[in-house]
Amino acid sequence: MSVFLGDGEYKYKVVDNWAKLPENWTFMDVAGIAVNSKDEVFVFNRGLHPMIIFDIDGNYLRSWGDNLFSRPHGIHIGPDDYIYCTDDGDHTVKKISPDGNLIFQIGVPDNPSEFMSNLPFHRCTHTALCPDNNIFVSDGYGNACVHKYSPDGKLIKTFGELGSGPGQFNLVHNIVADDDGWIYVADRENHRIQVFNTDGKYETQWNNLHRPCGLFMSRGKCPVCIVGELGPGLLVNRKYQNLGPRLSVLDNSGNLITRLGGENGPGFGLGQFLAPHGLSVDTKGSIYVGEVSYTNWPYSFGDKPKPKYLKTLQKLERVLN
Repeated sequence: MSVFLGDGEYKYKVVDNWAKLPENWTFMDVAGIAVNSKDEVFVFNRGLHPMIIFDIDGNYLRSWGDNLFSRPHGIHIGPDDYIYCTDDGDHTVKKISPDGNLIFQIGVPDNPSEFMSNLPFHRCTHTALCPDNNIFVSDGYGNACVHKYSPDGKLIKTFGELGSGPGQFNLVHNIVADDDGWIYVADRENHRIQVFNTDGKYETQWNNLHRPCGLFMSRGKCPVCIVGELGPGLLVNRKYQNLGPRLSVLDNSGNLITRLGGENGPGFGLGQFLAPHGLSVDTKGSIYVGEVSYTNWPYSFGDKPKPKYLKTLQKLERVLN
């Protein structure tokens, strides 16, 4: 039986077992996901083969990066199909060519900056490109800031600090940019998305979100933003409803258009989520959701025994009326 989420212009059919992995391969956590100009889907995961590429129908194409990454976290593909991979395990951002060759690296592998020093990097989380090709890096688990780099990887400036006020962060987790140069930052544990100009000046914030984790915003004027929200992470609110995990679709002013799933907490069925972490959309408007289900298990389920296999990748196919 088919499962559908959303309605109207944002109605999706959940595709069961979309990705056709080679025999005996597994993703484990899918931390990041991105789609290039050819509608090839790059799955950045924490299994033995960290970058696995599929076509739009889920057919395996190729893989690379087996000895390149420590702990995959974020992936962004620019308009030229060059790939930016954020590795919070070795504290680096790597720019990689479409065929998998390393172009340059920002950060020194396995040499983090001092905790909360706001010097790059201490467990950086994600990367975004502005239309002028400047690179913005959210940094992340061991810092509370965003770094701005030139297209060739030179540091321009850093903004943000620890806290809950405007321009402050409590786990800056993800970052996207639109064609007007606005920077959108998932300030996860402050339950909001903050918006900055390209110079790092705070402009506004979007509220009414719960632990925004994954972000996707397509290039173009007036894009919508898709937000992957984590569910409760505390023992006392673990069973609360209407907090996710779920996806939310927002307009470019932060107004809610629709929510997909999550009313009754985490689940294992089609159209239910465990821990949405990485998002992307293809040219047909279908959404790809990567989940860190293994890492998130104790936060959602405590000491309940973990199944051997957990779902970590879903495709929501857009239904055209």
